[in-house]
Amino acid sequence: MEKCSGNCDRCSGNCSQCAGSLELTVGEIEMLEQLAQFAFLPIARRADDMVPVYLEENDRPVEEYSLILQVLEKKRLVSLDYDRPLGKCNQEKYAAYPVLGSVALTQRGQMVVEMMELQGIS
Repeated sequence: MEKCSGNCDRCSGNCSQCAGSLELTVGEIEMLEQLAQFAFLPIARRADDMVPVYLEENDRPVEEYSLILQVLEKKRLVSLDYDRPLGKCNQEKYAAYPVLGSVALTQRGQMVVEMMELQGIS
């Protein structure tokens, strides 16, 4: 079998069914575009929970941003890093969360953003 280069959620990465395709929601596209503009964005989480919290935008519920980030991480398009909080960023919004971190595009995520730009997807 061929090595799966996509993330079809139907396999463990060892099939050829997904053919490297990638489906993105409007929210996922918008988050990727944000990360294309800013190399790193702040995130946080509770000490007893691994769910990311993103408070920089308010056009969606916090829970939806959390889901978007988790899905993008599963698709290997972003990296959530709680060992590297953004030091010079105003993080007053995140005062209720004891664990601060950052989110950034992965190399794969950068490639997807570049493909979206070439295809005029926004």
